[in-house]
Order: sequence, then C-alpha cells, then structure tokens
Amino acid sequence: MKNLKKVGLTALAGSLVAFSANAVEMSVSGTAEVTYTTQGGTNSNTGNAWGSNTSLAFTGTGDVGFGTATIKRTFNDNLGAALSTWQTLDMGDLGKLSFDGNGGGLEGTTAYDDVLPTAYEEVWNGVSGTGVIGAASNDTIGYRNTLMGLTVSLARSGGGTAGTGDGSVEGEGVTATQSDWHLSYAVPYLDGLTVSYGESTKDFADSSANDDTSNVAHILYSTGPISVGYRHAEFHDGTGGSNGTNIDAYAIAFNVSDEMKVSFATQDREYDVPSGTNVTETTDAINAAYTVGAMTVRATFSEATNLLGTTGENDEHLELSLLLAF
Repeated sequence: MKNLKKVGLTALAGSLVAFSANAVEMSVSGTAEVTYTTQGGTNSNTGNAWGSNTSLAFTGTGDVGFGTATIKRTFNDNLGAALSTWQTLDMGDLGKLSFDGNGGGLEGTTAYDDVLPTAYEEVWNGVSGTGVIGAASNDTIGYRNTLMGLTVSLARSGGGTAGTGDGSVEGEGVTATQSDWHLSYAVPYLDGLTVSYGESTKDFADSSANDDTSNVAHILYSTGPISVGYRHAEFHDGTGGSNGTNIDAYAIAFNVSDEMKVSFATQDREYDVPSGTNVTETTDAINAAYTVGAMTVRATFSEATNLLGTTGENDEHLELSLLLAF
C-alpha cells in the first residue's frame, strides 16, 4: 500500500510539473538588418553610411488564473542592456494592465504620438521630432480597455532610470512625474474611420513650476488599398516666455500590391517665438517597402526646411534598409 501511495504521489507530482510547464509558452523571434544612411543639408554628415543590427525577442505567454500574462525581452547588437522589457496582464473585459520597464511604448500618448499611415518611417524621422511629450517607457504603469468601440489608454511614470530592479529604488531627487490619457474611437457604420485624442502632463515636484503639457489628435481612414490620415499636436512649455510648438501633418499610403507599399507625408511644425515672429518648419517624406517572404527592402527620404525653427536651416535624410525576419 505504501508503494502504491508513493507511485500515486509521484505520478501526481509529474502531472503537476507537466501542467505548470504547459501553462506558459515561450517563443523566440528576431530580425537582422543592414542599413545605408546619409545626412545632407546644412548639417550634413560625411561619416560611415553603413550600419547593421541583429535583434532577438524572447516572449512568454500563459494563463495565470486571473487573465493572460505576457512578458517580453528584446536584445540588440548595439546595446549593452535590453532594448525593451515589459509585461502585461490581459484580464478580458476588465482590461489590460501593463508595466513597461523600458522601451515598450505600450500606453498613453507615447503609444499614439504619430500613427499616420506610412510604408516605413514617420515623416519626421531623421530630421525633426514628434512634437509631443508622454509617459515614456521608463518604469511606466499602463492600462487599456475597449468598450463599444472606444479604447481608453492610460499611463503614468514616476521618473528615475528605466528598468529599475526588483526591490530597489531609483530616481532619488526626481523632479517630475508624467501622466497620460488617450481615447481612440472606431466610428460605427463607417468602416475604416478612426478618430483619437490624448493629453500628457509633466507635473514638476517644485510647486512653483508650471506643468509642461502636450496633446495629439488623429483622423485616420482606410478603404481598400488606400489609407489617409491627419495629425494635429501641440506642446506647451510651462516655463514663462518659453517656446511652444503646433503641428499639422498629412499622410497617404497605397498598397501597390500584396508585396509593395508606398507613402507620402508632409508636416508643418510652427515654433512659437514669444519675443519675435513665429517660424514654421516644413518636412516632406517619401517611403516605400517591398516584401518577399522573410525579406523586406525599405527606403525613406525626408527633407526639412527651417529646421527646428531656425530660418534658413535645412536637413535631408536618406535611409535604405534590408530587413530579414526569423
């Protein structure tokens, strides 16, 4: 009888181990990329144009009893630490919680800073910027849920360094915290139309300092092979007499075939100059991508005038990319 009990317990222990092992599925994916990049204009760069990178992503997903948990760690050639580290808990109708240690850009305005349709890069890539602030991927707590077509995305980061270790404290003397909210709505009875709006606030620890704020809005529409979009964004520096920016951008993307996509975008970024005349930076970009199996060839060319609000400054950015996914 004792032997039978022992055999039974051993079998039970084995079944529990098997169940535990099957509860979480691990996978590995990656990319290898070679790029050729040139920088022209007023601030031209004649350095080595060739670059490469290999990226490996380790992902684990499983049912933890109160929802589905997912963890992801991505490592790149060019970084000593992980490029991104984050975890989420999808609770179904209760929404999805996340903790973005570094690089995920999961929630808040960071996740929606520029979602205009493009074949490759954003219009400002290599020459300008998004023009908005957000709760960056820096030990950021996030939440997302969708109800009747309305998606709510919240994020909050408390400063410090990205990827704080467990049981430790980072960011002594933190000067500000960042809080975001973002709403996205899929318009009913008109398939392909989505509108969105979000705001971010940087709250300084010094009670006498005014908050930095930004907002971003999109109108996106897709039908057949064509996608179009409009983006408006604003940034207001809480410091008196400091510059703010206003952005209006437009983009159109076209799927030439299942393998090839092209896009064009333009952006006007107006710099407020309290002591003088406002200056508008204008950026235009053309993008293209062609995919065959696991290989994608991509290209982007962008140019900006009155770069960063400086009259007469201009910039050009050309990037060619060969990407292999595995």
